[in-house]
Amino acid sequence: MCGIVGLFLKQDALRPKLGDMLTDMLITMTDRGPDSAGIAIYGEEAEGSVKITIQSDTPDADFDGLEAALGAAIGGGVTVKPVNTHAVLVLPVEKETDAIAFLESKGLRIMGVGTSMEIYKEVGLPKDVAARFGLREMGGSHGIGHTRMATESAVTTMGAHPFSTADDQCLVHNGSLSNHNQMRRKLAKKGIFTKSENDTEVGAAYISSRIADGATLGEALEGTISDLDGFFTFVTGTKNGFGVVRDPIACKPAVMAETDDYVAFASEYRAFADLPGIEAARVWEPEPATVYFWER
Repeated sequence: MCGIVGLFLKQDALRPKLGDMLTDMLITMTDRGPDSAGIAIYGEEAEGSVKITIQSDTPDADFDGLEAALGAAIGGGVTVKPVNTHAVLVLPVEKETDAIAFLESKGLRIMGVGTSMEIYKEVGLPKDVAARFGLREMGGSHGIGHTRMATESAVTTMGAHPFSTADDQCLVHNGSLSNHNQMRRKLAKKGIFTKSENDTEVGAAYISSRIADGATLGEALEGTISDLDGFFTFVTGTKNGFGVVRDPIACKPAVMAETDDYVAFASEYRAFADLPGIEAARVWEPEPATVYFWER
C-alpha cells in the first residue's frame, strides 16, 4: 500500500505555491506509506544546460569541493546547489555523459536528470522528508510525489519513488508487478539496466524504452496495459505534463480533480481537501485501462 499525489498547474500564478500544495497532499498520504517519500518538481528550465540531482549518505564530505572537482573533470561550467542529502548540479548539456560517469565513479547516486526536473527522496516520514528538502518553498509548473510502504524490497533511498530512467521523465507507482523480473531481462537485452530491486523502476524503464523506440508517451502508457502484469496505478511526469494509467482491474484506489487552475491526482480524495477551489472541481475516478494525460 502506497500513496501517490500529482499536481499539474494550468495557471502560472500558482507556480510559487506548487511545493506548498504538493507537500500538504504528500503528508496526507502518510498512513499509506510511512517508510519513505519522494517528490519530482518541474521548475525553471535550465536553457542550454542540464540539471543532475544527486544523493549522498555523507553529503558534507561528498559535496565539499565537488563543484571544482567536477568542473575540472569536464571543462568547467558547473554549479552545485546542496539540498540536505541531495544536490542539484547545473552544467552544459553536452557534458551530461561525462559528468554522470565522474559522479558515479565517486559513488554518488543519480536521482534524476533533465532540463527542468529535480527529484528528492529519502527514507523517513513524509513530513520529515518534506522538511529536510524545503519542499514547501519550491515552485514549478507541476510535480508528482509518493509515500511508500515497502512490501517487496528494502526500505532504502534508492528504493523510494519517483524513479527516473530518462531525461525529464519519472514514475511513481501504487501496486505490484508480477512480471517485473521477466521485463528486467527483456530490457537488459536492449542494454537498459535497472539499479534497484523495486518493480517501479522496471515500469519507468519500460516506458522510457518505448519512447526511445519512437512511441509517444500515450502509446508507451498504453503499452503498460498489455505488457506489464499485476495491479498498478502509474503516474508519470514529463517536461511538459503528467499522465495517469491504471491496470484493467483497477483495484488500487485513485481519484482525480480538475478545475480551471489545475489537475490533481491522489490515491485518496482527502489529499485534495486543502486545494484552492476544490469544492467546485470536477472529481472522478480514472477508468481502468485508460490513459489520461495533460501537458502544456
